[in-house]
Amino acid sequence: MEPVPIMVNGLPGKMAATMFNFALKDSRVAVMPFSLTGSDIPFSEYETETMTVKLLHPDRRDHEIGDILKQYPGLMMVDYTHPSAVNDNARFYVRHAVPFVMGTTGGDRSLLEETVKKSEISAVIAPNMAKQIVGFQAMMDFAASSFPDLFKGYRLQVKESHQRGKADTSGTAKAVVGSFSRMGVSCSEKDIEMERDPDRQRDIWGIPEAFLGGHGWHTYTLTSADQTVTFEFKHNVNGRDVYTLGTLDAILYLRNKIQSGAKGQVFTMMDVLKG
Repeated sequence: MEPVPIMVNGLPGKMAATMFNFALKDSRVAVMPFSLTGSDIPFSEYETETMTVKLLHPDRRDHEIGDILKQYPGLMMVDYTHPSAVNDNARFYVRHAVPFVMGTTGGDRSLLEETVKKSEISAVIAPNMAKQIVGFQAMMDFAASSFPDLFKGYRLQVKESHQRGKADTSGTAKAVVGSFSRMGVSCSEKDIEMERDPDRQRDIWGIPEAFLGGHGWHTYTLTSADQTVTFEFKHNVNGRDVYTLGTLDAILYLRNKIQSGAKGQVFTMMDVLKG
């Protein structure tokens, strides 16, 4: 089967760069030498080991995308940009009828899904592309659906640490808190403790120095009202490679769905896992 032509958007951002370089080594995809970037990026090219990538700023992308789509039919977008750009990027993809995988967190998620559902394209949208963590979320969702009020009366403490450049609260943490809330725990997004200080991450959390610039450590601690019972769930990710592996699976899944005629559909990483 022919490789899927993709544009990895968000260069020179670290997650986009990791995804770009990882995808270059995977024969199932063909990475195009273009990337959407932010208006705050002062240069127009990004150099990799094997190619020069043209960066498309917001004021030029509509003018240039037509020629790119003609040159690379079947193109798919992979979005690792910035939370503030999520909804505007989705409208851009829909406007030019380009399917996409949205790995960027943040933005108005309801509006994001509605934008796709009212369009002729389909997309994979997920706050976390790591398959194993998505599986953990699925287990929490199953427990919430099967055992409501399982942890009623318990106190939940949620701590999440990500690199300083992550602007928003973890989408995964928000989803897991939602599941615990359905299990009877009084909690909400505002209760999530965010850590973005590299000194505290190294000295207090124990995160290795090499991964202060790219990690995702989460701990969910449940304590009974009388403090005699404690449950703790933890997932610590160092680096970004685990997200790229899931993203590649999402690309291939979306390609198969499009070939089957999917239009106006929003898929999740849960769908990708189920195959």
